[in-house]
Amino acid sequence: MKKILLMAMLVGCFYATHAQLSISINIGSQPAWGPVGYDYVEYYYIPDADAYYDVNDGVFVYYEGNGWRRGRSLPGRYSNIDLYHVHKVVINDRDPWLHNDRYRQQYRSYAGRHDQQVIRDAREQKYWENPGNRNHGNWNGSRGNGNPGKGHGNEGNHGHGNNGNGHGHGHGKGH
Repeated sequence: MKKILLMAMLVGCFYATHAQLSISINIGSQPAWGPVGYDYVEYYYIPDADAYYDVNDGVFVYYEGNGWRRGRSLPGRYSNIDLYHVHKVVINDRDPWLHNDRYRQQYRSYAGRHDQQVIRDAREQKYWENPGNRNHGNWNGSRGNGNPGKGHGNEGNHGHGNNGNGHGHGHGKGH
């Protein structure tokens, strides 16, 4: 009985260690206009355009004609949208546009809001890795988080923004 219990504990520790090692960070891949506070992002939902941005592929996903299209930029009808100033919602669900009615209803009140700090303007050292950040030239490749105790990471907040500082309303997997 003790051997079985010991074996179960060892297997549990292995899986817990493996889960901790598979955490991804893609700050350097996020666009300079992305909101601070997220170490990993799959998509941004942009309520002002009712469109998405796929961070990993670097393309926008928007509805046109009778279906969803992908493109390196938003169509001309969105030319008045300044991505550095409109509100973006982090979505870490697969193909979120397939559930667009839910996201549109849930986040429509964020359209017209201009209340997020963007990566380009972030002062924290962890954002310097991003080529769009104003301090990118000072980045030395370390993963320091710059300003201990004043950070905007998403540790412990389940993807809901910057430790309660109000810079984002994304949802992690499973929400």
